[in-house]
Amino acid sequence: MAGPTPPPPEEEPSSPSLRLRCAVQHYEWGRRGEASLVARLSDANADDHGPDPARPYAELWMGTHPSAPSSLLADGLLRDWLARHPAALGPAVAARWGGDLPFLFKVLSVAKALSIQAHPDKDLAEVLHALRPATYKDGNHKPEMAIAVTEFRVLCGFAGIQELKDVLRTVPEVENLVGPEDAAKLLSVKEYHGVNEVKSCLRSAFTKLMTASKEAVSEAITKLIFRLNAESKVRTLTEKENLVLSLEKQYPEDVGVLSAFFFNYIKLSPGEALYIGANEPHAYLSGECIECMATSDNVVRAGLTPKYRDVQTLCSMLTYKQVFPEILRGVPVQPYVRRYTPPFDEFEVDCCSLPPGELVVISPVPGPSVYLVMAGEGEIQVDSMPNGEKSKQGDVFFVPAYTEVKFSASGPECMQLYRAGVNSRFFN
Repeated sequence: MAGPTPPPPEEEPSSPSLRLRCAVQHYEWGRRGEASLVARLSDANADDHGPDPARPYAELWMGTHPSAPSSLLADGLLRDWLARHPAALGPAVAARWGGDLPFLFKVLSVAKALSIQAHPDKDLAEVLHALRPATYKDGNHKPEMAIAVTEFRVLCGFAGIQELKDVLRTVPEVENLVGPEDAAKLLSVKEYHGVNEVKSCLRSAFTKLMTASKEAVSEAITKLIFRLNAESKVRTLTEKENLVLSLEKQYPEDVGVLSAFFFNYIKLSPGEALYIGANEPHAYLSGECIECMATSDNVVRAGLTPKYRDVQTLCSMLTYKQVFPEILRGVPVQPYVRRYTPPFDEFEVDCCSLPPGELVVISPVPGPSVYLVMAGEGEIQVDSMPNGEKSKQGDVFFVPAYTEVKFSASGPECMQLYRAGVNSRFFN
């Protein structure tokens, strides 16, 4: 059935800088009340009495995804506005991504581990969306990047073969669930056997663990926790063992607790970032971050979650690469501005730290940008506007393609801004 005919596109955006009202997601794993950066950012522009101390404020979404779309303060949904003003995207972006913003920008405040998960590639996303649209909300892939604002702890990608062999030798509860045949294969495989041989052994062992019966998993975790608590009296537990104890408190009897042994455990310091491609396993554990991704909300989950688990899909879709993630620290692109550039066309992120009294001029780019004022206060001036607008913590602006932006910091503290835009390499 044909939808209503869209209005004819107008030529140019009527206002070069567009202030956004952005949605908050109250997922159970979020930090609560004032302790949440998401709550503080969203509250800065709210009319009510501040964050509810009992409520989790998990994610701030800045973009056009229909699950939590941003709107213009005076002009309805950003997505609808872009349909009427395609010039705001720039011709290359409008042609490639069908008149929509190709990235989704977020802030996350994580108190409790998110699920063991992966995001499908485009082909699998289309299949999953057609099969189960209620669970897999769109047909897009979801590569993503997280930039730590506080210390940010993550499980990401499979650990190296030597570490996995050590797990099977020193964690009998995991070895028992994997079973003697698959454990023996993984213990005897050598890197010179070839990548595919190693991947095959890893896939088989990991699938055995993730598909073990509830009773077997519950018994294994009970034994593991008892053993670690006893051993902690006579030796110092490893970081991974301490992590497993804390995950078990959050998600008792969950196979995700045991699966943590299979992954790289990473602590990002503020300003460090990592990116995650399609079909790579990961779980955010704690801390606060800026996140940017392709516009999608597709997540295949298999542990550390009360939500729907699609274990077979997760185990079959993973790449089983054993690579420690690349840690990005941002590359200076001009005074006060560092750029984080992942290997995905849809997005890049700039971080601008502006000392009091300083000014930064952001040159026009051929695609759209979304700016978030993370801290401090100052003024934003867009293109040839005679006067700037005041801006403070929590303000979010959409800036059309080919638009120059000036920020000046006026408060007593540094003004910190983040910009999400289409990856510069896409335009080259």
